[in-house]
Amino acid sequence: MADVNYNSVVSGLRKEFNTGKTKTFRWRMDQLTALLRLLDENTDALNNALKQDLNKCVAEAVLFEVNYSRNEVITAMSNLKEWMEPEWVKKNLFTMMDTCFIKREPLGVALILGAWNYPIQLTLCPLVGAIAAGNCVLLKPSEVSMNTALLLEKLLPKYLDNDCLKVINGGIPETTALLNERYDYIFYTGNTNVGKIVYQAAAKHLTPVTLELGGKSPCYIDKETDLDVASNRLAWGKWANAGQTCIAPDYVLVRPELQDKLIGKLKESIKKFFGDDPKQSNDFARIVNSRHVDRVRKFVENGGGSVAHGGVIDEKARYISPTILKDVKDTDAAMQEEIFGPVLPIMPVQNEQEAINFINSREKPLAMYVFANDKKVAERMINATSSGSCVVNDCLVQGALETLPFGGVGHSGIGAYHGKFSFETFTHKRACMMKELKMEAVNVIRYPPYTEKKTNWAKWLLKKPTKKNPVLAWAPYLLMGVVLALLIKVLGLQSYLGF
Repeated sequence: MADVNYNSVVSGLRKEFNTGKTKTFRWRMDQLTALLRLLDENTDALNNALKQDLNKCVAEAVLFEVNYSRNEVITAMSNLKEWMEPEWVKKNLFTMMDTCFIKREPLGVALILGAWNYPIQLTLCPLVGAIAAGNCVLLKPSEVSMNTALLLEKLLPKYLDNDCLKVINGGIPETTALLNERYDYIFYTGNTNVGKIVYQAAAKHLTPVTLELGGKSPCYIDKETDLDVASNRLAWGKWANAGQTCIAPDYVLVRPELQDKLIGKLKESIKKFFGDDPKQSNDFARIVNSRHVDRVRKFVENGGGSVAHGGVIDEKARYISPTILKDVKDTDAAMQEEIFGPVLPIMPVQNEQEAINFINSREKPLAMYVFANDKKVAERMINATSSGSCVVNDCLVQGALETLPFGGVGHSGIGAYHGKFSFETFTHKRACMMKELKMEAVNVIRYPPYTEKKTNWAKWLLKKPTKKNPVLAWAPYLLMGVVLALLIKVLGLQSYLGF
């Protein structure tokens, strides 16, 4: 891709955007319909690409990727007309005769940088929001999931408007070159280190961004928890996609007396899900490439504590077995950075307060999980900590509810998307007010020269009520304001009132 003139590509997209065609309801709906058709007509090809890149089984490919993206498209199609309508706002005394609303308008040309761990979902779902909002898009899938990236580069131009959507593949040099250009919005999904690079590039042009990052998402298990249920849900959330999930539980905090019992239950869940040898299971994914195998290997071999289960590595097969580390300390390697792989450290804590203190001593995570029968414990964990999302008694499922925003806080990200939040991410809320060229006499109170009477009238009229019932509070002011306006206009009392 070295011969691509990125400035020309971006300029061409901006030229198309300036024609105004992407702002129409019809264009947006046509593109969403085409994207839905792409997913329906190429499900097998997409599943095969995911199998080649990550060894994803059909169930994970469909549920987490293809159907997930498909549902996002359908949500946008079903609600697009409503989302595009003006949002009427409350008015005050001086604007009660005016038309006041918020118009959501597209930002322009958006750069979307996809991720490799869920290369369909994390590339197409932001694209759905950008299209629904009426933007032109420069889309770059992650080169790490090469087969999926090449397939998207092949398919998207066949279905979508080639003048308004461009797909570019490549590695670090291509991404660096793309970030040198000016966009109206940048959407990046990936790790925090690259997120900082994207943020710095955006800052040069004051470009707004969404950064979907990650971090070490904690899981606290309380003393009264049903460990049979908790272990199933925790094991599913941790070892889906071989742990390569940004909102996967990264580590577990549990009371010392429950640690061995939890490990025993997790072993049972692993066997139930993947059999005696997960390597032979059709349902256990692989690490995406050898570089990431080496990255995760250090947590298995030198992560801290001791290996309580798993620890098997086959670099040639890109396989690392579901692994549990016990008695991990906060200073151990496994607790210093996001694992993003099938290794689960367990760190003993005395109680929920110690867990809260530990979570708050670190950067804010993308997700937090709490398993507790006691609602007071769960509520305390929620109220005393901060994270992009929080789920009580389950894992990952918050990402499947489109009415919840998906995003981080602090080091785990900026901004959010999914459902209507995706549409709002790629739009500008434009404040609009339409006034009539009438009743000019009412405006004399705000025109110079300013007299003491004018000031007193203005102070009285602009004074906000403090009563709880807004109707009763505003009624006298509205009535007197209308009477005053009529008196000024009909009886010509400007001079009497000091205007």
